[in-house]
Amino acid sequence: MKLNSLGFPVEQTNELIKELNGLLSNFQVYYQNLRGLHWNIRGKRFFDLHLKFEELYNDSQLKIDLIAERVLTLGGTPLHTFSDYVANSKLRVGKDISNDVEAIELILESLSILLQIERSILNKASEINDEGTNSMMSDFISEQEKTNWMLKAWMEEDI
Repeated sequence: MKLNSLGFPVEQTNELIKELNGLLSNFQVYYQNLRGLHWNIRGKRFFDLHLKFEELYNDSQLKIDLIAERVLTLGGTPLHTFSDYVANSKLRVGKDISNDVEAIELILESLSILLQIERSILNKASEINDEGTNSMMSDFISEQEKTNWMLKAWMEEDI
């Protein structure tokens, strides 16, 4: 079995890089959705949601950078074009959403998909003892589970 300079099996690392690039693509769509929600939200909850969406897109921007840097650390090339992002994303693009409930529903739907992808990456990284990727995914998962809980509370829904 051929190992890379980090001591990980090359073939499995390349699969992990592909999944991380998929996560990167999904996060880019999530980020852009959040920007659109931030700009277009209307109604009595405008001030609270406008700030919340800004908080979420700033957090996403940091995560995007971390994912891209992890791809580079593992020896890959991060995707970096809009066409790549759209082609590799599973998230629905939220266009012209100004209603508060629709906005939160889009975020919850997106978080659910992101969490599924992150758990898959966590499992694959565990198989090759990639603690760097595991740590990053664990952090993302715990933060997004909390965000999911808070948004569900806002919607007055059960987890």
